Amino acid sequence: MKNEENIGLGKSFKFAVRIIKLAKYLREKNKDFIISRQILRSGTSIGANMEEADGAQTKKDFHSKISIAYKEAKETHYWLRLLLASDCLFEKMAHSMLADCDELLKIIGSIKHTVGKNLKIST
Repeated sequence: MKNEENIGLGKSFKFAVRIIKLAKYLREKNKDFIISRQILRSGTSIGANMEEADGAQTKKDFHSKISIAYKEAKETHYWLRLLLASDCLFEKMAHSMLADCDELLKIIGSIKHTVGKNLKIST
């Protein structure tokens, strides 16, 4: 596995832990609604799909799992922006999580692009 992929695995795991803590925080503040469950699902799915990609049997399977991780990161980014815009998160917390999500999007996007290019798949 390449260094960039190792970084992606570690960062996606740490991000998932932050997402779980965020969902817990939202529940404790009585802000437990559909969005908190959606962000929990999409935010933890990023790392799960990165792990699946790590164990992929083929390059196409790897690309598929990385692509799913990328889409889940995009969805998580949306939910974070929505929580910020609706005043459900403090700005500092939201911006910190958005920055982490942006970093994951760059890492995963780069991996997705490189693998897609090698497989001659348009990304």
